Amino acid sequence: MPDDRARRRRGGGRAGAAARRGQAAISQRPWGPARITDRPVEPLGEEGVAAIHDGAMRILEEIGIEFLNDEALELFRKAGCKTTERTVRMDRNWVMEMVGRAPAQFTITPRNPDRAITLGDGHILFGNVSSPPNYWDLSLGRKVPGTRAQCADLLKLTQYFNCINFAGGYPVEAQDIHASVRHLDILFDKLTLCDKVVHAYSLGPERVDDVMEMVRLAAGLSEEAFAAEPRMYTNINSTSPLKHDYPMIDGCLRMIRKGQAVMVTPFTLAGAMAPVTLAGAVTLSIAEALSAIALFQYVAPGCPCIIGTFTSNVDMRSGAPAFGTPEYMRATQMTGQMARFYGLPMRASGSCAANVPDAQAAWETSNALWSAVQSGASVVYHAAGWLEGGLIASPEKFVIDCEIIEYIGRYFDAGLTAAGPDEIAVDAIAEVGAHGHFFGTPHTQERYETAFHSPFLSDWRNFEAWEADGAIWTAERAHGVFQNILREFEAPPMDAACREALADFVDRRKAEGGASTDF
Repeated sequence: MPDDRARRRRGGGRAGAAARRGQAAISQRPWGPARITDRPVEPLGEEGVAAIHDGAMRILEEIGIEFLNDEALELFRKAGCKTTERTVRMDRNWVMEMVGRAPAQFTITPRNPDRAITLGDGHILFGNVSSPPNYWDLSLGRKVPGTRAQCADLLKLTQYFNCINFAGGYPVEAQDIHASVRHLDILFDKLTLCDKVVHAYSLGPERVDDVMEMVRLAAGLSEEAFAAEPRMYTNINSTSPLKHDYPMIDGCLRMIRKGQAVMVTPFTLAGAMAPVTLAGAVTLSIAEALSAIALFQYVAPGCPCIIGTFTSNVDMRSGAPAFGTPEYMRATQMTGQMARFYGLPMRASGSCAANVPDAQAAWETSNALWSAVQSGASVVYHAAGWLEGGLIASPEKFVIDCEIIEYIGRYFDAGLTAAGPDEIAVDAIAEVGAHGHFFGTPHTQERYETAFHSPFLSDWRNFEAWEADGAIWTAERAHGVFQNILREFEAPPMDAACREALADFVDRRKAEGGASTDF
């Protein structure tokens, strides 16, 4: 590679040049969740919906779900459910009565009320990648264990991109911090680098209680004000097949008793932890999710709950999980139908099995994101930055995924489907006739600046122009955007007293030893 071309690549191409000229790293759409206006894709007929519902109810009534949480078992007994050792069987009428208590729509308000998000009512919300243990970026060129500094960089992307509506779990696990205090340091970073809705891991009582207290302190709220409305959420997975573990159910019970939101997302891989047929895998997923949601509605009627889907398939040759597949897309759409049947907001995911931010990563993630749109999902977890089936977080992939999410936001702009006289443009067509063009017409000149979406990452120039400017491939351009965002990033404002209270709490809890790592 010639030296001058190498310098251009390290500078990030057009994005790097923009930063050197003092311009913003990218031009992006304003903050604000997209709203799905298309009819959802519904691959199931009425008979299919009824069959999956009946199958899920039979699982709950006849087979049962194991709950490894003693408090949950006692609550089910009080509710009149049948328990045998740790297996709970529940009547379908009771399940439907409990699920019917859950709201179809609710709002979560973070420390910055301008970043409040509404779940349900057609909104679709996108969050950052959560929980990979490893990190990869173009400057490293290899997979490495995640660090606090890398986690902070991904949190900066989470805050910077307007199309990312909420912060999920740790965008990469900070393995340079001991697990007992990791949540304290990373939540401090998250709450100071971001002002969007945040998440608590349900991994032991101390972690959930600590994060709820930190969210309260960061917003300067009283105990009563914090519990009066949702300010944060947790997301749990069942242990498929047919099991809920102790800490995740414990965390959700703690959250709902303080008015906070929960997402219940079974992780069912068809052919491995679920039947090989999609209908069977979705049925199992629905049963596992509803069993927990019914419990939460029994304990706190009307508490905000989301039913999640993470149903995909495995590669039957290797056993490796696959994502963004036709089966993944159909399972997401089918679960969307079932969520509407139960009147619950739904969580989907952006995901891929690719190991680096290449073409495979783009097409698999695009499939996953668009299937979330088609399913009518309210929340899309892992929407930006996910690689290797969730084992790697990548800033380049984060930037590429945000380009796709921006396309989705533009897709739902009302102006694209407006069909009034000005849009039909018969007069402009008559003016141009059969031998002219529309570039210079008043109709075009009045609209050309906003007529079409302008991507921040795609390069639409011809081959010669692209080659003359360094022949920079997509991942390299994304790396340049990432570096420029870090250079211009400014943390959102935070009340000094709230920041001090937050720091004092972190120091105290770390001195006390943080959270137990045995449960």
